[in-house]
Amino acid sequence: MNNFRKFFAITLVVLVSSTSHAQDDLLSLLEQEEGDKTHLTEATFKATRIINGHSIEVRSAKVLQFIISHRFGRVNTGGNELWGLDESTIRIGLEYGVTDRFDIGIGRSSFGKNFDGFLKYKLLAQKYGANPFPFTLTAFTSTTVSGLENNNPERDLDFKHRVSYTGQLMIARKFSDKLSLQFTPTYIHRNLVPTEEDTNDLLSLGFGGRLKLTQRFAILGEYFYQVDDIESLNTFNALALGVEIETGGHVFQLSFTNSRAMIETGFINETADDFSAGDIRFGFNISRVFQL
Repeated sequence: MNNFRKFFAITLVVLVSSTSHAQDDLLSLLEQEEGDKTHLTEATFKATRIINGHSIEVRSAKVLQFIISHRFGRVNTGGNELWGLDESTIRIGLEYGVTDRFDIGIGRSSFGKNFDGFLKYKLLAQKYGANPFPFTLTAFTSTTVSGLENNNPERDLDFKHRVSYTGQLMIARKFSDKLSLQFTPTYIHRNLVPTEEDTNDLLSLGFGGRLKLTQRFAILGEYFYQVDDIESLNTFNALALGVEIETGGHVFQLSFTNSRAMIETGFINETADDFSAGDIRFGFNISRVFQL
């Protein structure tokens, strides 16, 4: 019996050692195979918006997104205005993935009674593995048409005077599972400006980020710096801070911003409120995707 126990013990040690060695070899082979492949970085941002501005993300092919955005009044208006909740600005939009890289969208905003349409294409994608690439590059262009009535009888407005254009290059990197940052140089052209002193062409530099805290909760930040002299334009740089909550097919973004507008020609160069002076507006984005 003692000899049998010794034999059993020795056999068990040999089997465990062999199994462990085999597992190590298998893991090494798997890691080597993974290193030989190229993988696309996914979910740099969870939504197609950071807060006000677009992110580098596009909808997948044949996916339709319905998005509703609200911005309320300034919280420093006090209790009589329910800290801004008595006032509301809204945008309703649709986005559709033509391909996995190409996205189109339309929207209507109550602010400025603007209609907007955009094209969005992911030119380059961040990758890791055998052939890594450090960032994602997405091109964006939009056209906005104002539906406001002409209240100046001395000025005749044709359709072309109601149109403005935006062009952006969005450069983003997912640094880890938790942190993503984006840089967005922006060009805006307005066919009609309020006065002769105003410029038709505007340049802006956008910065945005997302910090993931849990599986379904993240902190968001966004800032657009106007390169032009904003004091002469009587506007302020757009700043927005918020949180993002994912619940299945819905993504909720709750934010505080100094901008009423939710399209580029509005919040970048028409923000009339000063965030540092307390001109802050609560708002939210709600999006729902449908697989067609």
